[in-house]
Amino acid sequence: MRVLLDTHALLWAAFRKDLLSERALRLIAAPANEILVSAASAWEIATKYRLGRLPFAQALAEDFVPKVTGAGYTLLSISVEHALRAGRLPADHKDPFDRMLAAQAIQEDLLLLSNDEKLDAFGVRREW
Repeated sequence: MRVLLDTHALLWAAFRKDLLSERALRLIAAPANEILVSAASAWEIATKYRLGRLPFAQALAEDFVPKVTGAGYTLLSISVEHALRAGRLPADHKDPFDRMLAAQAIQEDLLLLSNDEKLDAFGVRREW
């Protein structure tokens, strides 16, 4: 199964595994699953770190690619198709990071690992 981590799932997997659900832990640990991390998460982490909202995430903010790939995750770039889908998604959810993650999950037929029920408004396959 191909699983896209929401940004908070990535942060918790890296720094606070105790905040992950049992299902999330199993999905991330399953050798048969490909765990993907979006460029949108890199953007979100770098932005929130710069703003002082994620002081604990310095390692990811400053060394994202080696940290993510070193954990065995696959990087997912943002394509024009992802951007167009994110912009066209219905729903009143305005967070650009969430819209991009939802668009990528839909476009690439990925399971989105997130505890954010608001993402369900996009029609994304989500588990927690």
